[in-house]
Amino acid sequence: MSIHYKSFTEMMAGDLMDQVVSLHIRIFGSSDDLAGRMAEKPKLRIDLAMDAEKLVGYKIGYALNREQFYSWLGGVDESHRHQGIARDLMERQHDYARKEGYASVQTHTKNKWRNMLLLNIREGFDVIGTYTDKTGEPKIILEKKL
Repeated sequence: MSIHYKSFTEMMAGDLMDQVVSLHIRIFGSSDDLAGRMAEKPKLRIDLAMDAEKLVGYKIGYALNREQFYSWLGGVDESHRHQGIARDLMERQHDYARKEGYASVQTHTKNKWRNMLLLNIREGFDVIGTYTDKTGEPKIILEKKL
């Protein structure tokens, strides 16, 4: 297995976008109009992890403002977890944000996504708050200075 990475600063078309939506559904259970929501985000950044031509991981972020980048969504196919792919995708995203002049990266997660929460903390994120989302689930707000 040889993982390679691709990056985009705008929406992809065709098979790649279909693969992102499909992986998102496998991880989160629904698409929630992912493509439509992506199209609305300012200064979108998409990082993909590929095993040959198969998408095995993704990380999507966008500008919150001129100084903050928001790490919005991401995941790794279950068959490819625990191989450092999520960390690699995070590093690629943070390198991009740093080069673009952002001072920090922010993300929100849920306690049930424990592996992502722990990875964020190991990679330098601080918990800066919590809130309850519209479905009544608590969410954790994390931020990392770049």
